[in-house]
Amino acid sequence: MKRKILFYNNYFLDFYSQQDDKTKEKIDFVLDLIRNIERVPSKFLKYLEGTDGLFEIRVITSQKSIRIFCFFDEGKLIILLNCFVKKTNKTPKKEIEQGMKLKEDYYKEKMKRK
Repeated sequence: MKRKILFYNNYFLDFYSQQDDKTKEKIDFVLDLIRNIERVPSKFLKYLEGTDGLFEIRVITSQKSIRIFCFFDEGKLIILLNCFVKKTNKTPKKEIEQGMKLKEDYYKEKMKRK
């Protein structure tokens, strides 16, 4: 395993539980790629320009295009944040802002634990 994936709160798990079995399989496939491949193609994991370290995991099915926001913490640890079904070519600013806020919240909580 090249990377470890964790979930911040229940944002990802709540989204995942609402998906059909085929979509869950596709999400699992992409997450396994990210865990195990050294150089993940940008088709599956892409840095979001203009953000402070926010990435999007891209899951494309025949019916929908899913985005899972995430970031790296301590090198090989990936933290999954909010998820949504992308309906337009441009990623909604509201979703990016939520991802950045959740990342900030994660680090605030982490500092409290230390």
